[in-house]
Amino acid sequence: MSSASNLEQLYLSENNLSGNIPDSISNVSKLRVLDLDRNSFYGLIPNTLGNLRFLEILNLPSNDLTTKISTHGWSFLYSLANCRYLRILDLSFNPLNGILPTSISNLSTSLQKLLVVDCKIRGSIPMEIGSLSNAILLDLSSNKLTGPIPTTIGRLKNLQLLNLSGNKLQGSIPHDLCGLEGLYELSLGANELDGPLPTCLCDLTSLRHLYLFSNKLYSQIPLTFWSLKDILEVDFSSNNLSGSLPLDIGNLKVLISLNLSRNLLSSDIPSTIGSLYDLQVLNLSRNRLQGPIPKSLGHLISLKSLDLSNNNLSGVIPKSLEKLYDLNYFNVSFNRLEGEIPSGGPFLNFTAKSFMKNYALCGSPRLQVSPCKNKIHPKLKKTALHALRYVLPTFASIIIVVAVIIVYKKGQRGNMNLAMVNDLIPLKKRRRISYNQLLQGTGGFSGNNLLGSGSFGSVYKGILSDGTEVAIKVFNLQIDEAFKSFDIECEVMSNILHRNLVKVITCCSTIDFKAIVLEFMPNGSLEKWLYSYNYVLDILQRINIMIDVASALEYLHLGHPIPIIHCDLKPSNVLLDEDMVAHVGDFGIAKLLGEGDSIKQTMTLATVGYMAPGDFFIFFNFFSIPRRVDISILSFYCMRSF
Repeated sequence: MSSASNLEQLYLSENNLSGNIPDSISNVSKLRVLDLDRNSFYGLIPNTLGNLRFLEILNLPSNDLTTKISTHGWSFLYSLANCRYLRILDLSFNPLNGILPTSISNLSTSLQKLLVVDCKIRGSIPMEIGSLSNAILLDLSSNKLTGPIPTTIGRLKNLQLLNLSGNKLQGSIPHDLCGLEGLYELSLGANELDGPLPTCLCDLTSLRHLYLFSNKLYSQIPLTFWSLKDILEVDFSSNNLSGSLPLDIGNLKVLISLNLSRNLLSSDIPSTIGSLYDLQVLNLSRNRLQGPIPKSLGHLISLKSLDLSNNNLSGVIPKSLEKLYDLNYFNVSFNRLEGEIPSGGPFLNFTAKSFMKNYALCGSPRLQVSPCKNKIHPKLKKTALHALRYVLPTFASIIIVVAVIIVYKKGQRGNMNLAMVNDLIPLKKRRRISYNQLLQGTGGFSGNNLLGSGSFGSVYKGILSDGTEVAIKVFNLQIDEAFKSFDIECEVMSNILHRNLVKVITCCSTIDFKAIVLEFMPNGSLEKWLYSYNYVLDILQRINIMIDVASALEYLHLGHPIPIIHCDLKPSNVLLDEDMVAHVGDFGIAKLLGEGDSIKQTMTLATVGYMAPGDFFIFFNFFSIPRRVDISILSFYCMRSF
């Protein structure tokens, strides 16, 4: 090296060099750039690097280098304190191990870029990191760092990129980061951060890329966030964010990627999202969004990927989406959509996987859905409706009279039937089923086995070890009310037995898992049969279902030692077995009535703010004292959509 004493720049990257970095490197005293990137050097990083007083760039990534741990931390790092002109230090992808030393504060104040990516370092980020006052890039990602994000990072006023992703950092996102007005990219994903998003994120007006995925962040996205009109990419996926998406989402005019999947977002998708004309990726999957898919999504002409799966979306798939010619990924599976699947534009290339597990979609056989029924000509439809206006009331009256006679005769045998139920169908001993059996029987609670989602959890189809098909209601324990709902549903359903009530096979409860294993109903819910285009109930089936529901309520009100009021009777809670016999289920908000006032009741209604049109018998069941079901009300309900 003595013959190269005047050498200023040495680039040896990607040459498959191996061995130790020689101590004699320090003899090249005028060296300003040393680049050994992507070789096979191993052994200790020499302390003699500190003798290169004019060194500005030191690139050592992607080797097998280690460092000696001394009382000062990494010994070579301590020696670099002599390199007062050092601007770039890249040590990434080397097994440095140990902790990030406090001696980092001895590095040159001229340092602009510090990269220590995937170096297997652990411990906390030292507060001394705030002394790198001229840093514009700080990347400590993919390590094993723990503890909080140091507030002193807020002193790095020139910082443009901060990447701490892929660690195990805890605590909340410090408000001090909001003082980094020049920050262009902030990546804190794949950590264990919690707490709400800082409301001051709106102060980061230079921010273009924000990645906070896979943390434990909760609460609503602050309304102030949607004022970041120049942001390009946002990823908040896999957190516990709740609330609704506001109309202000339309302010992010240049946004190209938005990922809010795997959160607890609810309410409708705002139509203003259709004004994000540059959007290429939109992922809102695995939330609790409801309502229709906005037609305005058809304005997103740059969209390449759209994922709305695993929500509670209803209505039809807008034909306006046929104009999205660049759309190559589309997923609306596991929702409550109905109607004809669009067939033009990008929909020519989508498979059945994009539409699976919806209530009543219809279309091409290749999509594994029912064919759509022929549309009725408007004039014929008007004529039919005119005829029904006069015929239906008379016809419905006849049905009501017949139903009243049936229930009256059944009521005469009521006490005897109730006694027969108690005598002939003894309560079975509850099966003991482990969590692992449930896990195996549902394919790891796979989305392919998801039957539906509700306010307190999700229901999966499972197959037990003996081949028995079951429905497994898994409670979301992140919701406080779910604990109460589980307790009361177990207590109510485990102590009642009637042919028209969903049977409980067992209840499974651990510290962090609660589920109820139920009898599987292959024909789904009454809601599907009443409101879907591809399912039809004839008159006799409607009468039988009406009688089944009435019988179940009569048993709950009069045939049990402690009267029970269901409190959430609606079509989706009436399930049909393979013989189309109706079974009432979901007792998550039932009332148990003693001799005086109610002695047990969960405090949260499962359907706040929603009631299916015409479900008057819900009012009857919720507000009445225990009494025989008014068959005329049930008749009207079952006949109203005929």
